[in-house]
Amino acid sequence: MSLSAERKQYLEDLCKRFRIELVELLYKIQTGHPGGSLSATEIITTLYFEILNVDAKNAKCEDRDRFILAKGHAAPMLYFVLAEKGFFPKEDLETLRQLNSHLQGHPCATKTRGVELSTGPLGLGLPAGLGMALGAKLNQKDFYTYVLLGDGEIQEGIVWEAAMSAAKFKADNLIAILDNNNVQLDGTVDEIMPMGDIGAKWKAFGWNVIHIDGHNVEEIYDAIQQAKAVKGMPTIIIAKTVKGKGVSFMEGKNVWHGKPIGDEDYKKAMVELGGTING
Repeated sequence: MSLSAERKQYLEDLCKRFRIELVELLYKIQTGHPGGSLSATEIITTLYFEILNVDAKNAKCEDRDRFILAKGHAAPMLYFVLAEKGFFPKEDLETLRQLNSHLQGHPCATKTRGVELSTGPLGLGLPAGLGMALGAKLNQKDFYTYVLLGDGEIQEGIVWEAAMSAAKFKADNLIAILDNNNVQLDGTVDEIMPMGDIGAKWKAFGWNVIHIDGHNVEEIYDAIQQAKAVKGMPTIIIAKTVKGKGVSFMEGKNVWHGKPIGDEDYKKAMVELGGTING
């Protein structure tokens, strides 16, 4: 079944609002990671509002789907989504990256409701997600585990060790999504460590591979339905995205990985996003 026109519009409206609220917040607190958060907006939003079986009122339900934000620097967007879903009050977002806040720069599973795994050091997400997926099979549970990876992250050897294991153990309840914006902290992927044909690499490691536009909520939804229909092997969805998506001067620029947003940049961003300039 495809995404209805009504749900498509709902998701797109949510993404537009999240982008505005995220830029507003990061400007206000003068910290955080705008580039990777804006890149992953449609992916995280579609997962939580259309795919995942999660309930803020029963956050530790054994049968819930698991989502791991392996590219932990995109935590601000995850926090906006979790707050909207009711895992914690929206007012808490104002405390992002402040001392004693439960909302730190990278997700912390022991402090933030709804976060399944603390992430920060690159490469931890996929092996941990594989463990969750295999645990589900051992316990005869039918939930899925989703892992959102970043470009720089798949340069880590541990990711490929997990990829081999996932294929060996036929983890068809594990779905990885690559936020493929081709930009990392210090430059483009080609400048830092060219990855060649990424799809061919995953296929060679025994994975089902799907390519999509990572800013198209319909394609994200359809790809996940296709992935769930594949049996006997894990799936990776290579989602082509743009770092800093929605703000022209941030798009494709590695400097916006974690740069504070200045006064003039904030005003320009609000105009482009259709938000209101405050202050």
